[in-house]
Amino acid sequence: VQLQASGGGLVQPGGSLRLSCVASGRVVSPNIMGWYRQAPGKQRELVATSTSGSITAYSDSVKGRFTISRDNAKNTVYLQMNGLKPEDTAVYYCTYRSFSSSNTSWGRGTQVTVSS
Repeated sequence: VQLQASGGGLVQPGGSLRLSCVASGRVVSPNIMGWYRQAPGKQRELVATSTSGSITAYSDSVKGRFTISRDNAKNTVYLQMNGLKPEDTAVYYCTYRSFSSSNTSWGRGTQVTVSS
């Protein structure tokens, strides 16, 4: 499965961005797609995940500000990010894994920078 993420950019604190990620190739259900991020000098961390049945999970640092959603017909996952903070600055990576596999596919990442 190949993943193509888009929607990153530069935004002021308190602003919003919407990331999108399209999966192509042998996409099967049920599956789980999600977003991770990695800030400079820090380990990669989980941001949010959503199963193809729309069961979601969030890290505590983004809960209440970010919303993950799916369009299964388009094999697309979104991440709506509101109330952005400078500490949200990172490269955001999209992931995909089918329930029947232990292998996770990773996208190339999209840069999100929150700065005034």
